[in-house]
Amino acid sequence: MKIQQILSISAVSIALAPGLAGCGKPAAQTTAPQMQAMPVQTIAVNASPVPQSDEYVATIKSRRSATMNPQVDGYITAILVHSGDHVRQGQTLISIDPIKQQATVDSQRATEQQKLAVYEYNQTEVERQRKLFAAGVTSRDTLDQAEQAYKNSKADYESSVASRATQERQLSYYKVSAPFDGIVGDVPVHVGDNVSSTTILTTLDENRDLEAYIYIPTERAGDIRNGLSVEILDNNEKPIEKTSIAFISPQVDNGLQGVLVKAPVHSTQAMLRTAQLVKARVIWSTKPTPVVPVLAVTRLGGQAFVYVAQDQNGKYFARQRAITVGDTIGNNYAVLDGLKSGDKVIVSGTQFLVDGAPVQPMG
Repeated sequence: MKIQQILSISAVSIALAPGLAGCGKPAAQTTAPQMQAMPVQTIAVNASPVPQSDEYVATIKSRRSATMNPQVDGYITAILVHSGDHVRQGQTLISIDPIKQQATVDSQRATEQQKLAVYEYNQTEVERQRKLFAAGVTSRDTLDQAEQAYKNSKADYESSVASRATQERQLSYYKVSAPFDGIVGDVPVHVGDNVSSTTILTTLDENRDLEAYIYIPTERAGDIRNGLSVEILDNNEKPIEKTSIAFISPQVDNGLQGVLVKAPVHSTQAMLRTAQLVKARVIWSTKPTPVVPVLAVTRLGGQAFVYVAQDQNGKYFARQRAITVGDTIGNNYAVLDGLKSGDKVIVSGTQFLVDGAPVQPMG
């Protein structure tokens, strides 16, 4: 019985031996599936004319601007305008109490009438003495006296007329009028204020023939020249107008340490006003520079990157490349460093890419 059991166990062991031997062989290796190339849109980098420029804060000023000061002393009796009003040349802005000057004018008119009466009398008298002298009734001395009295009264009357005209002209100064069509500025005075020739009543600006006043740092003074292009921008970097430098100051501003340049501005009143601050982009030169679409650029830690489709033995792979970008030109970035003409920049699906991923360029 024991012999039969031993034989059975041996048979089982022999039967299992091939299986146990198979377990000792290494397993067949399986190859992992390769990553499928992702279709992407690409553009070839080309050099486009890119302006080399700097931006400065500019002030819009009118070529015709006036500070209104009274030419006489007195109390303000009426303010006939408000800040921002459009006025016509000759329109009265502010009235100053003219009562004292009016009394002077009235007195001068009365004096003039008195002088006129004396003049007219002497004029009649000299004519009469001439007739009497011709008839031999009066002497030559009497005629000479009459003529001298006539000449004196005539000069006295003409002097009185001139004095009255001067006083009337002085009276007109009590009404402060607009010297030209324009827009009224701030009116810091009030009715009842006592003003003098040093008091600022208001300002008046003609809101046309505007100029942009730009102070350019002295380190760029050697690059300034008449005709340089200037772009006027609003606070949102939106272009308002293209113009050019027409005036260069021969001196440096001591306070700002800059050179004043002026550029004419022809935009409508609705877009620009006197004393408005705007941005002025001075374009020094234009040179060919690689550009890429804004949407193709990604940023990581402040560094700008693009993905470039790189050919490796007929297959393309996405390679992340650091670039240095400049100003935006429309929907593109100017690339100052990191790309060259002909590079295929990936412009679609960049959010799904990693460095070295296989891609299939579609354009």
